[in-house]
Amino acid sequence: MPVTGQNGDGDGDAGRRPGRRPGVWKVAGLAFAGLLVVGAGAAGWAYWHLNNNIKSVDINTALGDDRPPRATPSTEPSATTAALPTEAVNILVLGSDSRSGKENKALGGGDSTGARSDTAMVVHVDAGRTGATIVSIPRDTLVTRPSCPLKSGGSSAVAYGAMFNSAYSVGGPVCAVKTVESLTDIRMDHYLEIDFSGFAKLVNALGGVTVTTDEDIDDDDSHLHLKAGTHHLDGKTALALARTRHGIGDGSDLGRIGLQQTLVKALLEQMASTNLLTSPTRLYTVADAITGSITTDTGLASLSDLIDLGESLKGLPSGEVRTVTMPVVPAPSNPNRVVAEEPAASKLWKSLR
Repeated sequence: MPVTGQNGDGDGDAGRRPGRRPGVWKVAGLAFAGLLVVGAGAAGWAYWHLNNNIKSVDINTALGDDRPPRATPSTEPSATTAALPTEAVNILVLGSDSRSGKENKALGGGDSTGARSDTAMVVHVDAGRTGATIVSIPRDTLVTRPSCPLKSGGSSAVAYGAMFNSAYSVGGPVCAVKTVESLTDIRMDHYLEIDFSGFAKLVNALGGVTVTTDEDIDDDDSHLHLKAGTHHLDGKTALALARTRHGIGDGSDLGRIGLQQTLVKALLEQMASTNLLTSPTRLYTVADAITGSITTDTGLASLSDLIDLGESLKGLPSGEVRTVTMPVVPAPSNPNRVVAEEPAASKLWKSLR
């Protein structure tokens, strides 16, 4: 199911010959499945600790039934996919960036308070786990933000021409999910939020991550200064790379999305090359960093849930994972913002329903 879109490079894996490195999505599945070793081989306290690290939000109860329909299971699974889920699954993945507190300021954060959704990706996994598409949504996209239930009671007002990432600021994960569903008309089956400071701890637990940049980066806001080339980054510098936008390209969010996609792929490949399964101590350290930095919906709120998801992804073909960005154009009302480019954006979302 080919999907095209802005910056859609097909993950760089198309046409990959057997024997080369596995695709990053397969690596992600192996990483989640590796948590099983911790649970089965370590003391019960370790499993209890990791399980209780995970924070969760009951999104289904908060949103009720006024949502896009769930994916319809395939009626005739093939022999090769009979043991795998026969329905597609959609996961909203957010990177939340808190810049308040001593720890975040030490990691290069600014003076602002609260948390923001600086990264948003809709991960669509095909029925039978035969392929996947990861669509990035620029945080600067102007959207119609729907009315969202609030923790304090009541609901927020509908907002027209609102910044996409304002949904998280207004109503947290629940409003972020509802806004994405309103934009795409695709039901988000799961929610996975990754805290950026926890991301830095994960990079350090893995011994750093190696990335290659195509141009010099000079961004005082993210405190990142790198020459073009290959670099091995520690957690603080990797986090600065995830945050940077003003030192690359035209300074828009589109350049940052490309860096973040490159960084995520490099991180997953580092997890594979580190061979965590041969070192229970290091595996536990990495698992502690992962579980301590995520917030999920209640359907992914335990180690067993994450392991089940990971196990279902292990056989995903490496050449069938595509990374694209929702097609956008400059907003007529503000050249520093973007809006969905039509009909290309609608065609993209329709291809994933």
